Amino acid sequence: MRATAALLEQPGQPFVLTEVDLDEPRPDEVLVRVAAVGICGTDLEFANFFPTPALLGHEGAGVVEKVGAHVTSVRPGDHVAMSFASCGTCALCRTGSPAYCRGFDAVNFSGRRPDGSTAVTHRGREVNAHFLGQSSFADHVVAPERAVVRIDPSLDLLRAGPFGCGFQTGAGGVLNVLQPRPGSSIAVFGAGAVGVAAVIAAGLSGCDVVAAVDVNPAKLEAARGFGATHTVDSSAGNTAEQLAALVPEGFDFVIDTTGREDVLRTAVEALGPLGRAGVIGIGPSESMSFEWRSILNGRTVTGIIGGSSLPQLFLPRLLDLNANGRFPVEKMITFFPFEQINEAVAAVRSGAVGKAVLTF
Repeated sequence: MRATAALLEQPGQPFVLTEVDLDEPRPDEVLVRVAAVGICGTDLEFANFFPTPALLGHEGAGVVEKVGAHVTSVRPGDHVAMSFASCGTCALCRTGSPAYCRGFDAVNFSGRRPDGSTAVTHRGREVNAHFLGQSSFADHVVAPERAVVRIDPSLDLLRAGPFGCGFQTGAGGVLNVLQPRPGSSIAVFGAGAVGVAAVIAAGLSGCDVVAAVDVNPAKLEAARGFGATHTVDSSAGNTAEQLAALVPEGFDFVIDTTGREDVLRTAVEALGPLGRAGVIGIGPSESMSFEWRSILNGRTVTGIIGGSSLPQLFLPRLLDLNANGRFPVEKMITFFPFEQINEAVAAVRSGAVGKAVLTF
């Protein structure tokens, strides 16, 4: 079938709207008509080097139109959010940790199905797709069943998409991994969509001190509206000193969403004894380093993928919290028509919007 997609013809170039051809879903696949898709920082990072022609996008939500013969968890007409893919057969998948699937890179970042094929072609050329299980910068998606989560049909599909990655990642980093006890302290580095989700989750956990750290005063002001008790402007002085003034004995928890080595080092050094750092961000730094004394006193640094979640369980939980006003991330969403994808990307890069969501 034909689908309208935002294709990346060359790394680092604008997206081009065009028609592509999709395969019929295989026995373990689902065809989804996309209603909305969020733009995530991961899309923007991979747009700089992913092999082209490429179809990105990984925060889609929509309606199931067809299912393969072996699919049992959804049926045509179901409303779904989409998340990352996993193999389903390795020990980590089988024990409820698909975010750490041993084949994660192969099924999410290779641009291909596990057998090396692609469901997407453009004018006879094979397109590198299947990005994080979906490649949802298109009005239709062929996705593996494991990347699809059935959701309550009463929910607003237009804001459900970003829950599959950014919101899940930030909230899950707090709720699933760090699990702060009531009365504890946490600093969240980066006040974008992922960071704000972490801030909200920290509030849900009962943290007494929730410090948002960023260089953008507007983002910091917005973070206060989502529950940050304190803000630290990294551009306005020594970040470490500002954090020490807030919690002299050191924070119990920190989360880095920036992917910057210098920021992560500051975050780790802001911890107190037995403090825990969660590393979420994909950013410009290829490595991280710490002075050895900074991780003594029981401090730990933990990498977190996808909020360490089982999407089929965690996404409905988050969406229920949202529906009940306890996870109000819709306040940061700005909607753009799909045709304005490049304008939306520019708005995300500049920080003009908290979360850009494309609608069809």
